[in-house]
Amino acid sequence: MSNKTKAYDLIVIGSGPGGYVAALRAAQLDMKTALIEKYPTLGGTCLNVGCIPSKALLDSSEHYHNAYKSFSDHGIDLEKLKVNMPQMIKRKNEVVSQTSKGVDFLMKKNKVDVFYGLGSFVDKHKVKVVSEKEEHLLEAEKIIIATGSKPHMPSSFNYDKKRVISSTEALNIKEVPNKMVVVGGGVIGLELGSVFARLGTEVTVIEYMDRILSGMDTDCSKELMKSLKKLGIKFHLSHGVEEVKVSKNKVKVGYKKKNTDDIQNIEADYCLVSIGRRPFTEGVNLDNAGLATDDKGRIPVNENLQTSVPHIYAIGDVIRGAMLAHKAEEEGVFVAEHISGQKPHIDYNLIPSVVYTWPEFAAVGESEEELKSREVEYKVGKFPFKALGRSRASGDTEGIVKIIADKKTDEVLGVHIVGPRAADLIAQSVAVMEFRGSAEDIARMSHAHPTYAEAVKEAALAATDNRALHI
Repeated sequence: MSNKTKAYDLIVIGSGPGGYVAALRAAQLDMKTALIEKYPTLGGTCLNVGCIPSKALLDSSEHYHNAYKSFSDHGIDLEKLKVNMPQMIKRKNEVVSQTSKGVDFLMKKNKVDVFYGLGSFVDKHKVKVVSEKEEHLLEAEKIIIATGSKPHMPSSFNYDKKRVISSTEALNIKEVPNKMVVVGGGVIGLELGSVFARLGTEVTVIEYMDRILSGMDTDCSKELMKSLKKLGIKFHLSHGVEEVKVSKNKVKVGYKKKNTDDIQNIEADYCLVSIGRRPFTEGVNLDNAGLATDDKGRIPVNENLQTSVPHIYAIGDVIRGAMLAHKAEEEGVFVAEHISGQKPHIDYNLIPSVVYTWPEFAAVGESEEELKSREVEYKVGKFPFKALGRSRASGDTEGIVKIIADKKTDEVLGVHIVGPRAADLIAQSVAVMEFRGSAEDIARMSHAHPTYAEAVKEAALAATDNRALHI
């Protein structure tokens, strides 16, 4: 270990979207900042084995699926079309590498000192960084814990990283499987399940709840499931997995419907377990800093994201709330600005959620179920993408826009979109809701024609006075 303790204004443990953005914002605010990363590359789960690589494969698989299914409709004839899985993985890895190197460049540009190795608390102000090559002792007035999360993997699933896999291993499969079982009908399972379904894999989803994406809008959840069924994905809802048995080249999954005893079995090449993620703080030695986690492994924080030790903050997947990269980014900026004496603000109700299937599913604000539970009177406007000229031109006609507004004031309370480029379309609604705009505000804004965004305007018209123009 270096004999000299390195002093900083701020130490950030973890270089995922929350951690590296916090470090960048702190550097912009003239703090001397150190960033610690356990792995050899920056970016955390999101950039290396999560958001970025999965989107690369989603796009590649969508290109193949379109070539196979719809190019002929556009007058494009192809012969001997095939999947080159090694090249697809190679491209994905190149995208990851470029993105991670971009974060590294930003650290150097903003004079953030990066330390590679496991960061752990020595006491409330000191953090030790240990790698295979060297050790460092860092000290700071303020510390941010941004160590992220790991896939939840019960021991009963016999996770071997070969046939029973998590999202990490799924991103590196070198051949197109014949069959895949996906345990969990949430975001990760549906995204990766759709990747392989597009490439020709027979995909079966086993979900314990009575619908997919149980935390999101029911109408849109059903709409997305219709599209995924057309893709060939099979669903067993209200079913639980009883056992997973692994052989050399296969995996057998035993499952049954809730409240029954009849176990069914399905054999596949892979079983992808995607039943959620858990906060990751192993090896950080929180107790040395006087910190503890709750019963779900999260670090408790107050409204300013301070832990029980006020100069130590925590953000992202290790604290309460949705495990979203952009939520962690907002929190990273929030903490850096709070430390500098500013008065930042985050409205967690206005952090959008996105599922990058095709069609995409994006939402912001509250659902009908949530509003009913609060006994809020509301009105709803819906508009189908199939009624849009732009959708017919591109062939992307599946999905709806659903806008929920306060019955009396017309303030937009929630927007839920299943459709093409929903992930991009939702930003307009976030902006309107940030300024407490109404459905009529959206309805009276000029939307370029022909665009997918016109569906948002039409849904707003439907919510305002049931006067959508094109349906």
